[in-house]
Amino acid sequence: MKVLVINCGSSSLKYQVFDMTDEQVLAKGLVEKIGLPGSFLKHKSGEAVNKLIEAEIPNHEIAIGLVIDALTHTEYGIVKSMDEIGAVGHRVVHAGEKYASSVLITDDVMAALRECVELAPLHNPPNIMGIEVCAKLMPHVQHVGVFDTAFHQTMPKSAYLYALPLALYEKYGIRRYGFHGTSHRYVSERAADMLKKPINEVKVITCHLGNGASVAAVNGGHSVDTSMGFTPLEGLIMGTRSGDLDPAIVPFLMEKEKMTPEQMSNFLNKKCGVLGVSEVSSDFRVIEDAASAGEQNAQLALDMYYYRVKKYVGAYAAALGGVDAIVFTAGLGENSPEAREHICQGLEYMGVKLDLSRNGVRGKEVDISMPDSKVRVLLIPTNEELVIARDTKEIVTQARN
Repeated sequence: MKVLVINCGSSSLKYQVFDMTDEQVLAKGLVEKIGLPGSFLKHKSGEAVNKLIEAEIPNHEIAIGLVIDALTHTEYGIVKSMDEIGAVGHRVVHAGEKYASSVLITDDVMAALRECVELAPLHNPPNIMGIEVCAKLMPHVQHVGVFDTAFHQTMPKSAYLYALPLALYEKYGIRRYGFHGTSHRYVSERAADMLKKPINEVKVITCHLGNGASVAAVNGGHSVDTSMGFTPLEGLIMGTRSGDLDPAIVPFLMEKEKMTPEQMSNFLNKKCGVLGVSEVSSDFRVIEDAASAGEQNAQLALDMYYYRVKKYVGAYAAALGGVDAIVFTAGLGENSPEAREHICQGLEYMGVKLDLSRNGVRGKEVDISMPDSKVRVLLIPTNEELVIARDTKEIVTQARN
């Protein structure tokens, strides 16, 4: 079975096609600046074929049409027609409490996703739009939804509820949902494989560190806590998001700076984080370079970031009652030896011993801890698309049998 994986953002679209007989990636690509000037599609098939298609792409329907054209192209396509695609898997950010696992998309599922728009107003609408357009352009295939929030549905109430009147949870669904679930799930499963232990016997802390970042405590393959909360704003300091802060700061700043709720939300999500502290960039590579050049605010932003990650690791080690491995993944986690080194410094009391020579790698799946480290430190590149493809194949196969 060939599976097309779609990830629709507000102005972008990522895709991959897998041959699920051997999980080989046949093609992948990215559509950028949908609805904006300078839009384009980058398409790659095989080892050497790269195609840049510059075109006016006013909406997602045109974008997905271009993807279909690229996949079926006589020169750089990978199928003769879309009839060769057995199923489509869609990344969807928020399913609320509706779904704890991936599901075949039906009218009821679409209705549930629309109900969750209020919880993810920036993410769910383009996700829904992508499903609707794909269903229109590819009516012959079945579609599967794979949700960022699903993996964290195993958290106990003591972890996911806030200390607000319970009536507000029951009325508005205010609770910790967690995000990056597909990534946390993939790397925790790979960690068990690397440790050569059954997943149900492993306690892992997974650190998804990118421009958006979260940490999860995973016990026996189940999420028991995670740093992101009701929205992706809570938790770690991120590229432009503030992460945890005293909630009293919000009304204080709104009064002092004469901000509306919308302006405050935009401020906390887009003007804070390492961008706000460093006053340089939200890109950690730029900040690391600036810190190396002696810019004190850049170094302060990094120090604050490392400290916040380390604090969550310590908290989740306590929540798990011990830990077998700490996993680093995503853009910064996979590609910054400096970040991994600074986060692990001071964790020796837990039995963490980082091998500095083995740590000097980027984007490879490797154990970067010393041989006698009681807690293994693992670098595992995430592969959310493969998880989506696997779930899609499994669900569609079951539905047909």
